[in-house]
Amino acid sequence: MHFCMDWRAVSFDWNRARAFLVTAEEGSLSAAARALGLAQPTLSRQVEALQRELGVVLFERFGRGLELTPAGVQLLEHVRAMGQGAMALSIAAHGQSEAIAGPVTISASDAYAGLWLPPILQALRQQEPALAIRVVAENSASDLMRREADIAIRNFRPKEADLVARRIAETSAGFYASDSFLDKHGRINTQSDWKDANLIAPGDADGFLSALQSVGLPVGPTSIAYECTSYLAMWEMMRQGLGVAVLDVRLGDREDGISRATVDPISLPFPIWLVAHRDILTNRRMRLVFDFLADALRQPPAD
Repeated sequence: MHFCMDWRAVSFDWNRARAFLVTAEEGSLSAAARALGLAQPTLSRQVEALQRELGVVLFERFGRGLELTPAGVQLLEHVRAMGQGAMALSIAAHGQSEAIAGPVTISASDAYAGLWLPPILQALRQQEPALAIRVVAENSASDLMRREADIAIRNFRPKEADLVARRIAETSAGFYASDSFLDKHGRINTQSDWKDANLIAPGDADGFLSALQSVGLPVGPTSIAYECTSYLAMWEMMRQGLGVAVLDVRLGDREDGISRATVDPISLPFPIWLVAHRDILTNRRMRLVFDFLADALRQPPAD
């Protein structure tokens, strides 16, 4: 039996439903407008129009924020399902393109983006000059399910079933300092040296210390000289003699004027994964970039 849907009963605009969904998830009109790239008055008009179309009140104001009404809570799950369907459609359509031309967004830590990727991307565009490559250089994982990036370079395996991951390398991090710093302070050797090691912590110092303590290193709060949220800035601080930094040995061992900061060759192992959405990899352009990156990242960084 064929079921015929009465499409005349669907009288609202999807853009307005999207405005409602993003406003509910972001918690305010201003945040939702930024997420959608719209002016706040435009977004507000879309939400108000949807309320008129549906004949319900979706939000109540509390101070500067918004809170869903009971009707809004009930309708949100339906609109969220619509949003997931729209995203799935976008990804599936994106995967059907056969042209080796157009945009590709690659997500990587700022250290990899700044110190390793440039010659790889240059070689990629020399091979495929019609590609338009966008690099998201962030130390937090981009959401591939929401298309914040097409392909990501990560140090952990994703858990999402719709993401595919290729383990392309096993590497390790080492401790590095400038030769001028080591001439003045010497290398780290004894337990006392670790307690006054002048480490530059990437990100949260407590988390960094916990990670080092978990592998048996005798570090504590006095071991940290600086905290820095950027790996690339951390590396430059180390190069200019401010202290000791941790980085992939394939980057650290190649640089002039920089040496291992420990007497014993201490290395902290970690994997490199290349990750993408499963549907995107049916796209010939994305597959080519994914495979190109996988091959290039298996090799030592270019000098």
